[in-house]
Amino acid sequence: MSGNPIRRVALRNLAAHKVRLALTVLSVVLGTAFITGSFVFTDTLQRTFDGIFGDVAKGVDVRVSTAENGTSGVPVEDIDTVTALPGVERVSPSIAGGVIVLDSAGAAIQTGGAPAEGFAYIPPDQLVGDPQTFVTGGPPAESGQIALNESAAERGSLAVGDRTTVLTVTQGTMPVTISGVYQLETDTGGYLGAMFTEQQASQLFTDGRHVNFLDVASDGSLSPDQLRDEIAAALPDLKVQTGAEVTEETKSQVSEALNFLNYFLLAFGAIALLVGTFIIYNTFSMIVAQRLRELALLRAIGASRKQVGRSVTLEAFVVGLIGSILGIAAGVALAYGLRAALNAADLGLPSGPLQLSPRTVIVALLVGVIVTMISAYAPARRATRVPPVAAMREESTATVDSLRVRTIVGVLCAVAGVVLVVVGAQGVGGGAAATVGIGALLLILAVLFAAPALSRPVVNALGAVFARPFGAIGRLARTNATRNPRRTAATAFALTLGLMLVSVIGVFGSSAKASVDALVDNGVEADFMLTGPQMFGVPAPAAEAVRTVDGVEEVVPVYGVQAKIDQDFEFGAAAGGPLQDVLDLAITAGTVDVTGDQILVSASAAAERGWEVGATVPLTSRDGDTVETTVAGIFEDNQLIGPWVISQQLFEQFTPPTSRTALVVLMNTVDESEAVRTSIQDAVKEFVVVQVLDREQFKGQQAQQIDMLLAILYGLLALAVVIAILGIVNTLALSVVERRREIGMLRAVGMQRSQVRRTIYLESLLIAVFGAVVGVVLGLAFGWAFVRTLADQGLDIISVPWSQVVGMLVASGIIGVIAALWPGQRAAKTPPLEAISDM
Repeated sequence: MSGNPIRRVALRNLAAHKVRLALTVLSVVLGTAFITGSFVFTDTLQRTFDGIFGDVAKGVDVRVSTAENGTSGVPVEDIDTVTALPGVERVSPSIAGGVIVLDSAGAAIQTGGAPAEGFAYIPPDQLVGDPQTFVTGGPPAESGQIALNESAAERGSLAVGDRTTVLTVTQGTMPVTISGVYQLETDTGGYLGAMFTEQQASQLFTDGRHVNFLDVASDGSLSPDQLRDEIAAALPDLKVQTGAEVTEETKSQVSEALNFLNYFLLAFGAIALLVGTFIIYNTFSMIVAQRLRELALLRAIGASRKQVGRSVTLEAFVVGLIGSILGIAAGVALAYGLRAALNAADLGLPSGPLQLSPRTVIVALLVGVIVTMISAYAPARRATRVPPVAAMREESTATVDSLRVRTIVGVLCAVAGVVLVVVGAQGVGGGAAATVGIGALLLILAVLFAAPALSRPVVNALGAVFARPFGAIGRLARTNATRNPRRTAATAFALTLGLMLVSVIGVFGSSAKASVDALVDNGVEADFMLTGPQMFGVPAPAAEAVRTVDGVEEVVPVYGVQAKIDQDFEFGAAAGGPLQDVLDLAITAGTVDVTGDQILVSASAAAERGWEVGATVPLTSRDGDTVETTVAGIFEDNQLIGPWVISQQLFEQFTPPTSRTALVVLMNTVDESEAVRTSIQDAVKEFVVVQVLDREQFKGQQAQQIDMLLAILYGLLALAVVIAILGIVNTLALSVVERRREIGMLRAVGMQRSQVRRTIYLESLLIAVFGAVVGVVLGLAFGWAFVRTLADQGLDIISVPWSQVVGMLVASGIIGVIAALWPGQRAAKTPPLEAISDM
């Protein structure tokens, strides 16, 4: 036979089974859609951010800044130094810092994570770069006036002449009047820019001796590169770049951040595609089994094994191609929906047209087509091995090969996997986590290989529970579910993967919340605490405001501080009072008091570096100042405050004024009455964003942040579960076709339509619960092991979300019944005589 008739047979076969084609294509669509959506979403963000930050140094020939972030800035005297250099026409200092602006109703204008900054207005004749364009009003002319960007003014319902309040780190709250509203070329994504006079901005955002950076304009006698080199020679301790270099560096930083997001999304796309692969493989296995007589007939009339194999792979190619094309379209819609959902959550993302690059299209097409063809390879190869006469002898001659070899391989993988998981769980750190990860992979492979052999006893056991009440109908459903263990295992494995990942994340989330609760319960002795926005903290004036409240006995601000020890910068804490009065700080040596140039260190940090009480620990600030601190005491490891604690005096020496904000302010009171709490709330009321919490509310706040992260992960994993459900629908629908004569016989001997449907429902329920049980057991085991490896990071309590586990198992049973609704209806409508007479 020539190749063309085989090709026509393959294509006509696809066209003749539209429902089967649609179900198979759908599994490809869902997998490729997530990959396409991930690329489109991040490419769109990348292009938009490139547009925004492409103007970050527009009109700037050279920028002078500090080598490290978080420093005091560029010394003011360097402005005169740069101005006096040949080739310099103009020098413009940048003065900026974080602010919170209240809207017309007295609430903070939400930025959704985008920057909210105040900065100095520089007149156009002194500015390096393009001046702002005012829509209404004008720039601030005196202290107490600000100008806002257009989108921030709209979100805050503020107009020229309106009075509002600004909150800063150093000054607390202050009343201001809107002098003008200015326009930005890319005024999107929640950004808030409040423009102050240069004098007031200096008071609010600098120490009077430094500015953020300097922008320099050339007089034309020197190129930007030449001017850069000249300034770098004059200021060797500072970072000097051309405007183009600043732009490229900023774009590179944004790209790196978006790459992480892309990898994150693509990981979930890969999970969805992996689940879809098993569905495609299962589908083609069943299709080939059902078409053995047809394929054997082709062999009998002269088709070679290669031609038959090519006909099946051609079908897979067409399915993969169609699914990938539809997946690309669905991926664009998914990216649009993801962006809309994130914007609805007010995350401050910039908007822009969706970007569908040729790379995205090529990758999606290749992945979809190749995965589908690989999935169909084994069934196609199996089809060519069946002798034509044997295949035509019975309706289905699909032989069930021995499960012995694959079961043995599965058992060996399981033994090795269990050993690695248990060994890895005994340690902490990246190496232990990697060991657990390898063990987890081996256990997943063990389930993949041994699941057919495992399915019979497990499904039979489940059948004894779920199917027994239904009598003969239940026994028939259990028999159908165990008749083809390969198919049952492959169908259930998709759901196993999805629920395994959900269970792992559930254990992580539950353990994280339990660990935080234990830290607060066992470590925090304060009655109340002040907290602020994550990027702003609690400003110093708020902490001072509660010191004079009746009933407040002690106020201890806790600050975050960064300093270099040896060669690396580390995060530690600084105490604005006696920590031992508000925290359970167990001192093992020395004293708990820390003043001046003293430092408290944790037991693990002391053991690692050989520190003892009285030892000298050099700390270097971001500005490069080094202080020889003395170890005053050693405390038991405490995740609440980190590896070391310094005094407030040293914190202020190491931290610029604009960054001196507390992570939390801990308070002891005469009692924990509502009256005292109300007095504290009244004292900080003007700070708006500062909250007064007790220990239980503080735990709830931390749990809420964990729940938000879990919600995102669960939302992304939901796609894998949806694909698994569709796999059950697909398998049952094809199973109904395969058992058409059997169902017809049962109907002919008296089985009612409702009984046929019930049989299909029970079979689906057993398969779904089997997959769920295996997935949940694996997920709990992996979650336990991975959490054990994170004990040094504070996750030292393992908690299993039992309500979630039970809910998943119950939901799996419901999913199994729902997935069987359409196949069950289809089976019930099978005409008895017509089905029996089918060849």
